Amino acid sequence: MSIAAAPLAALVEMTSGIHPDANLATMERALVTAAKAGAAMAFFPEMSVLLDRDRARSAAHVAREADSPWPERLQAMARRHGLWLHSGSAPFLAEDGARRVNRSHVIAADGTIAARYDKIHMFDVSLPTGESWSESSSYAGGEALAVVETPVGALGLSICYDLRFPELYRELVERGAAVLAVPAAFTVPTGEAHWHVLLRARAIETGCHVLAAAQAGRHADGRATYGHSLAVAPWGEVAGESGAAGSIDGEGFRLVLAAIDGAAAAKARDAIPLERSRTIRRAAL
Repeated sequence: MSIAAAPLAALVEMTSGIHPDANLATMERALVTAAKAGAAMAFFPEMSVLLDRDRARSAAHVAREADSPWPERLQAMARRHGLWLHSGSAPFLAEDGARRVNRSHVIAADGTIAARYDKIHMFDVSLPTGESWSESSSYAGGEALAVVETPVGALGLSICYDLRFPELYRELVERGAAVLAVPAAFTVPTGEAHWHVLLRARAIETGCHVLAAAQAGRHADGRATYGHSLAVAPWGEVAGESGAAGSIDGEGFRLVLAAIDGAAAAKARDAIPLERSRTIRRAAL
């Protein structure tokens, strides 16, 4: 009896810019390559469709989801290439129209939207380098967690700055997640200091595969992002990494392929039975 091969996840690294059509064209090219490589699901970075910190300039493109062309275009791509995809995220107007939401979509190979997730934690920081970010001035944080069954396993959704809040991932695991998506646009200084450490820590403490597709290089809106798209296995070992630095030339993307072993999460959790210890501790209190 033959043993089924582990499904392949394709992490797409991009240098997204201020023109959605150009970004969507890059995403289409990446899906062509991912499909040829035999991937079961493709993962894009945070703000894959539009990365622009200039609110006034980007306003012409940002609408409520029901009025936006982006989900339908991504759904069509999924159908065309017969792939599941995780959009990374894109900006949409919140329903009240006052602020935006940073929203992920998980889209099945038949074009069905299987899950949505709005980034919960806003990146409001002042870095030692002088960089200052205040996402909450433009974006409303989400309130709902999401776990969805996909070809690579039960997928828990998060976005970028969420990575720094381990309690979110513990809750995703309690809801059944065995794989965690962390699309990101990490700054260079925070990426150099914390990217690998945090992603490997989340994998180890949850016993999950962690899939983090990243923005990379110098962007048209003036920011620079760290890159290093990373796949981490449940025992904490790096299963795939882009490893390149700087903006992306040529086709406009880099692809990282990682096999997702469905048994690895259970094996890691059996070896280090954290949940059993938590249960014992709760019973003792």
